Amino acid sequence: MVREIFRQLPQENVVYFGDTGRFPYGTRSPDAIRHFSLQAANFLLEQKVKLIVVACNTASAQALGFLEKKVETSILGVILPGAKKAVASSRNRRIGIIGTEATVASGSYPEAIAQLDSQVKVFSYPCPLFVALAEEGYLKKKASFLIAQDYLSPLKKLQVDTLILGCTHFPLLKPIIQKVMGPKVTLTDAAESVAGETKELLAQLGLLNQAGAGGKHKFFVSDFPEKFKRLSRSFLRCQLDSVQKIEINRY
Repeated sequence: MVREIFRQLPQENVVYFGDTGRFPYGTRSPDAIRHFSLQAANFLLEQKVKLIVVACNTASAQALGFLEKKVETSILGVILPGAKKAVASSRNRRIGIIGTEATVASGSYPEAIAQLDSQVKVFSYPCPLFVALAEEGYLKKKASFLIAQDYLSPLKKLQVDTLILGCTHFPLLKPIIQKVMGPKVTLTDAAESVAGETKELLAQLGLLNQAGAGGKHKFFVSDFPEKFKRLSRSFLRCQLDSVQKIEINRY
């Protein structure tokens, strides 16, 4: 997600916070997710950001409405942009959704899709092990393929033609997921759409940086900064020089 924001908005300065100390959110209660998300937002506001992108599907699903009531700064989530992209991609109006347990339980994606096209049939399945596989770099392992086969077989039988990768980790497993689902199924995630909507909103608010004025990014985590540096090679396709650990419970 953030990589796509870098690509579409190279002139912007990005402050990134990853809650690596309390990850994953997908197994947490809605109350805990909202509490953690507000702490993250409070930290980012202290950094004087002009817009907050809730790049986590689980936090968007469980906490976006809550944050919008608590925070005055403009906030974007990933659910609606992802739903728009999937509806536009689907030909047979049968869309599958995979995500964390909390994202699937929230019903946020089916609700967003229904608002866009009430005729679409939506099928949601949690795939919690995909998060750990992505984190541990199991991107081409046979074990990952076998787990994907087990998770995705119901969606294959339901003949979905579009599958939403409803977690920021899942695109790392895209080759395996595509192999299991077959070439006729379109895999979508919200990264491009969210980056595009971020650009549009900043333009509407008159907050876009001038070309050449940005690109100075800062990275913060709640724990394990060295591990985050290693993972950034896969997630961000770059090597980070500096990642700062913060005490998120202060917020």
